[in-house]
Amino acid sequence: MGNPDKQYEGTRHNIGKDMLNALRDKLPKKAKVAELNVYMNSSGGPIKKLITSKKAAEKLVVLHDELDLPLGRVKISYGSSAGGHNGVKSIESALKTKDYVRVRIGIAGATPSGKLKRPAPEKLADFVLAKFKPIETDKIKKVKKIVAEALEILLEDGVQAAMTATNAK
Repeated sequence: MGNPDKQYEGTRHNIGKDMLNALRDKLPKKAKVAELNVYMNSSGGPIKKLITSKKAAEKLVVLHDELDLPLGRVKISYGSSAGGHNGVKSIESALKTKDYVRVRIGIAGATPSGKLKRPAPEKLADFVLAKFKPIETDKIKKVKKIVAEALEILLEDGVQAAMTATNAK
């Protein structure tokens, strides 16, 4: 998931879309990638045109930014709540199900001890729409590798295997 305008490339809010674009050529041929030119928070309607049944939704994989994980962490979930993510809420509302795979890519900060450090509510929009800092480049490379491995396992061995391999990292 990500926003279509060039100004959003490289922002925290677009990490899902940016990761998918970076990994697109490395995905197995059986993976079908749909690129929707819509804003993230209203992505449910266009996805509903592609995913027309709950059975089809079970094969859907959505990559998106996650404020409940620090930068560098990736977590795969299936059938979980949208939390506060408006784009995920839009998809769930349109599909009328939570039963699809989410690759949640952490974008939040962390304390030196590793504890999650979310921005203050009044700074949230500025934070998610900000570009990553140069100092965060190494973590972005690590995330790219984790996401690539997760997608490979997901497509070859299924969601449970991908969750087991990825969520523990």
